Amino acid sequence: MNDTADPLVRLESISKTFGRVKANRDITLHIRAGKVKALLGENGAGKSTLMSILSGRLKPDSGRIIIKGIPQKGYSTKTAIQTGIGMVYQHFMLVEAMTVTENIFLGRKERFLLKSKEMIAKVDELIKTYGLQIDPVSKISDLSMGERQRVEILKLLYRQSRILILDEPTAVLTPREIEQLFDAVRAMAAQGKAIVFISHKLEEVMAIADEIAILRKGSVVDEMPAESVQSKAELAKRMVGREVLLKVDREPLEPRQVVLRVRGLRDSVLDDISFDLRQGEILGVVGVAGNGQKRLVEVVSGLEPPQEGEIRILGEQWIRFFSKKRWDASLSYIPEDRIGVASCMGLDLVDNFLLTTREGFSSGPWLKRAEAEKKLKELIEKFGIKAPSSRVTARQLSGGNLQKMVLAREFFRRPRLIVAEQPTQGLDIGATEDVWRILLKARERAGILLITGDLREAMTLSDRIGVMFGGRLMDLFPVSDEEKMEKIGPLMAGIET
Repeated sequence: MNDTADPLVRLESISKTFGRVKANRDITLHIRAGKVKALLGENGAGKSTLMSILSGRLKPDSGRIIIKGIPQKGYSTKTAIQTGIGMVYQHFMLVEAMTVTENIFLGRKERFLLKSKEMIAKVDELIKTYGLQIDPVSKISDLSMGERQRVEILKLLYRQSRILILDEPTAVLTPREIEQLFDAVRAMAAQGKAIVFISHKLEEVMAIADEIAILRKGSVVDEMPAESVQSKAELAKRMVGREVLLKVDREPLEPRQVVLRVRGLRDSVLDDISFDLRQGEILGVVGVAGNGQKRLVEVVSGLEPPQEGEIRILGEQWIRFFSKKRWDASLSYIPEDRIGVASCMGLDLVDNFLLTTREGFSSGPWLKRAEAEKKLKELIEKFGIKAPSSRVTARQLSGGNLQKMVLAREFFRRPRLIVAEQPTQGLDIGATEDVWRILLKARERAGILLITGDLREAMTLSDRIGVMFGGRLMDLFPVSDEEKMEKIGPLMAGIET
């Protein structure tokens, strides 16, 4: 891109290798004041690695970082903070027992010099300046995911960060919260701040970006002003290198036997949940994060026992099913937390594959690890997982490739009931399309409970949609009911229609 404006940050010839994985290859990138620069790329393209280098968490093998015209030496997280660089990660770093204001001032020397009212006033001034509406005295534990994200951004704004890196910032937000975030991003850019926006959602990139850089296999392969991109399809093709429409054909199947029956499920979170799920259908459950979806998943998947009500899985009572659950042709759970729940980051991919499939590769006390590794290599190829070998650790995979690894493992088990919690969160457009096709294929032998915050995903895949609010199932209806489909938004806000 030709732009005569002197950039705030210049990344020059940055390279980074992890073992045999070349994460970044001789990358040069400019970040300018008052501009939103979108960083696009498939899973494993090197986006997060590059931004971790800029934020000081990783050291490059070669190349240099120039900030405000000054080449940096001994660059670290401290240097990044001192030079005005801040990053909002996908997993927020907040103390839940503290208030918004206390979190913003945590670790700041001035918190000991200011009275509580003075700190609240300073935070309130920031809130008004950038339109990040939130109560400065609210406890973090009482906030939605969108509100928590605003706190993370306010922390950076308070320490006067001039370059803000937002890593998949809309992954946990409702449509309304996304609008509010975009308003805040535009306000920050108008104040001369530089924003790096990492996302897989092309419609959002086109809505918010001034400049777009595309990474592929660790290199910048394309860079252009956002206004030069004519369509989302064009942007997808530039990113993936092939035509991607993010469209799948959902041929209706005849629902067969009930694989999940829930009646009168109640506890401290859930309020009288009842529904049936049949083989051959996908039931999509949508709602703002924190309205009971997580607890529903935990109870159905066996992580928490039901307190009141009845659950029957594959015809058996909950307690009987989980007392003798078999490894295959049973229940597969794809958790939202792929790092803390779905995998062990320090183990290699073979051991991660065996976490839920080891009974299929056992003979008495012996584990057929070589046989498991052979099958895993086939799945790596089939699912398009970018990994140099099956012996690398889970930690060495990008988030999206780790998610595909979990999906490959769980679908290998040929489940009859699948609980899929945010199955495409963090996946690029090509991988998302692949996962959608796999889910639609899987319903031939399974019923799928799909928990998703992506309304488009729910509408594309589901046969029926349930909307949750305040622990209640507000309504449950087929996607063919156009009148009900138009009322999903109010239902997500708890408004009876």
